[in-house]
Amino acid sequence: MIILLRQHATPDEIAKVSQDLDGYIKVAVDVRQKILAAGGKRHVDIEQVLLQSGSRQEDLWGGGIDWETKGLDYDSMINIRPSQGNTSREVISSDIRKQMEELIRLYFL
Repeated sequence: MIILLRQHATPDEIAKVSQDLDGYIKVAVDVRQKILAAGGKRHVDIEQVLLQSGSRQEDLWGGGIDWETKGLDYDSMINIRPSQGNTSREVISSDIRKQMEELIRLYFL
C-alpha cells in the first residue's frame, strides 16, 4: 500500500505501510512541496504517486525508515542523478538529507 502524506500519518496508515516490507518503510520526499509518499516495495512506485500529484522529478528523493529502531536511511535508485550532482544511490547533499529527515520526522515520528 502506498500513501501520500500532507499531515502526520495515523497509526492505521503506519501499520499498513510498515507491513509491505516487514517493518521497513520506503519513502520518497518532495523537498519543494514538503510532502511525502510511503509504502510499497519499490521507490519508483512511490515516486510515481508524487509525480502524478504534481511533484517535479528534481525535487524527489528516496529513503526509508526502520520502524523498529526508528533509524533513517537515504538510499534509493531514484537518487542517482548525475545532472544534480548525486552520482550515488545515497543522497550526498547534507542539506537535502536534513530536509528529508525533517519531513520524515514530521509525518512519521
